[in-house]
Amino acid sequence: MLSVAGCAKRWNELSPKEQILLNRTLTHWETWMPQKKKEGKAPLITFDELYAGLGEDEQAFLDRVRSINPRKSFNFQGTHLSESSEGIRFKRIKAQKIRKKGKPEKLDPQYLPKEVWQDYKRLMKAMKKDLGKKLLVESGYRSPAYQLYTFLYYLPKHHYSLVETGHWVALPGYSEHGAPGRQAIDFINEEGINGEDNAEEFERLPEYEWLLRRAKEFGFELSYPRASKGVTFEPWHWRWTKGG
Repeated sequence: MLSVAGCAKRWNELSPKEQILLNRTLTHWETWMPQKKKEGKAPLITFDELYAGLGEDEQAFLDRVRSINPRKSFNFQGTHLSESSEGIRFKRIKAQKIRKKGKPEKLDPQYLPKEVWQDYKRLMKAMKKDLGKKLLVESGYRSPAYQLYTFLYYLPKHHYSLVETGHWVALPGYSEHGAPGRQAIDFINEEGINGEDNAEEFERLPEYEWLLRRAKEFGFELSYPRASKGVTFEPWHWRWTKGG
């Protein structure tokens, strides 16, 4: 168990009972989250929405996960980030389409602060001119509640290991996706390559090589290069640097 009040041991992975609790929670969310995603409302959900309809045990479980300090528990090297979106004007990004295995697929709507959106558009205009290709926004802004949902959604995919999941997905308060001042974008190319299952596949893209050369000109930098401590190499994850 992790360093939570009343817990003597580190919370490294879920117990069988906790796995049941998590799966029950995920099943409940599947009754409404897909529609939220389709409507483009998922990235903006609140904790009240996320907790609605859950029992006391499930809510207590969510509270406990939210109390984790990843710097102590996962050897995460990042800092706690401001998640305030007060006064931020967001651009809703819709009608993005990829061709995955030759078949057209529409991406869920995403959001970026307007300043970030403008720099992203300039970045892609330059890439299109140089390569004849562009990258799309697979994930932009995520509210703290949606970040918690994302972390828990990926837990079963990492064998219910909190530590392993924490190397891939940040907890609320530690994610650049929820910090408009250093807003993160997860890129996906027009053929549907996002690096999620194979980071090297994205790393080999000419689009990635181009980003390494020119992204800085437009206010973006790679968040988690190779050899980053406490987090997995993510060639698709770039942060905006103009917000301070």
